[in-house]
Amino acid sequence: RQQLMAGYATALRGDPEATYRQIDLVGRTGEADGPALVQLLYEELVRALRVAAHATENQNYALKGEKITRATAILFALEAGLDFDKGGEVSHTLARLYRGARNAIVDASVGHEAQPFLEVASNLEEIAQAWAQARRA
Repeated sequence: RQQLMAGYATALRGDPEATYRQIDLVGRTGEADGPALVQLLYEELVRALRVAAHATENQNYALKGEKITRATAILFALEAGLDFDKGGEVSHTLARLYRGARNAIVDASVGHEAQPFLEVASNLEEIAQAWAQARRA
């Protein structure tokens, strides 16, 4: 227990905001059903891409790399969660979209421009908003 507490204390000293966000995300995902989890993934994906853009603008390459890795992992998770039997053409369209977004992110990762990350974030945010609206209906 003491070792666990020391780990949290170390994490809090390093970046309290990131630690809080991680705890918050874990709490929300633990209670989320399938559609809510997809919504959380979209939110985290858009946030990661925006932070990658900001990090690119500020030449913070470590943070840029971390957020690119997070964004691509989320895209893989979203694609892996598609049900091609039940989802039909919508699932195939989303799979193509996720692959295209991953390719754009990887291409942008070697550059020094923030705009490609913001464009992908904007496109995915539109889908996230449509998903949220469909969940409320």
